Amino acid sequence: MGSKKLRRVGLSQELCDRLNRHHIITCQDFLCLSPLELMKMTGLSYQGVHDLLCLVSRACAPPMQTAYEIKTQRSAVPSPAFLSTTLSALDEALHGGVACGSLTEITGPPGCGKTQFCIMMSILATLPIDMGGLEGAVVYIDTESAFSAERLVEMAESRFPRYFSTEEKLLLTVSKVHLYRELSCDEVLQRIESLEEEIISKGVKLVIIDSVASVVRKEFDTQLQGNMRERNKFLAREAASLKYLAEEFSIPDFTVYHSCQESFLCRRAAVRCWHERARWREERRGVTQFLP
Repeated sequence: MGSKKLRRVGLSQELCDRLNRHHIITCQDFLCLSPLELMKMTGLSYQGVHDLLCLVSRACAPPMQTAYEIKTQRSAVPSPAFLSTTLSALDEALHGGVACGSLTEITGPPGCGKTQFCIMMSILATLPIDMGGLEGAVVYIDTESAFSAERLVEMAESRFPRYFSTEEKLLLTVSKVHLYRELSCDEVLQRIESLEEEIISKGVKLVIIDSVASVVRKEFDTQLQGNMRERNKFLAREAASLKYLAEEFSIPDFTVYHSCQESFLCRRAAVRCWHERARWREERRGVTQFLP
């Protein structure tokens, strides 16, 4: 991906430092420059710059893999197939819980508990594997300033009083939830596209965006000509990046979307979307079912 840092590509530290002075940090920054500009910045010959361009390009482009290689790679590093929601009815409907390596959307009207659900999933992801968790960190992208650390602590102590009986364990869990407040579409997209290195360095096992609809509604008026195209372009790019992260690191990704239509209720609101067909969805005006 273009957001990969140059120091992870194999460039020397001296060359990375030289490029950093010109604010060239990622592969995308590097590949957007012409060979002449790179020759001036690096002091290398044309052939040297050409070799660097090939190296960085190969690092960005995902290599071709056969289905067998992908299966073998995933089998070599076993990971939980699902993250349980601890809600038996919902886990049953989702065939075991929220699938790792997939993108899941939570949708419903304002005030129905979507943010509370995301906070609880943040707690569950930090729990040890023998308690049904993923034993990792969480990236929580908050676009509405709705996240509450106090509420997270209250829910953790109430739901798992024995495990969080000491302040040390509680502080450890809270420190694993990394909160980012991004208030525009560009900020959200930049954050998502720069998560790869953070997932590796911090051991992130869950990514949550609460919510997608908030920034989209603020920036795209669908009544204006051309806005719908730009809106769909943003959502498609965001979904592609999230899907890549989910599949590459075998982690679940959550997005929250508010349904604001009058009298519209999604009684079963955990719906897989964007990159695969929804398993089921119920609407007030009827029932639509999609099989896998």
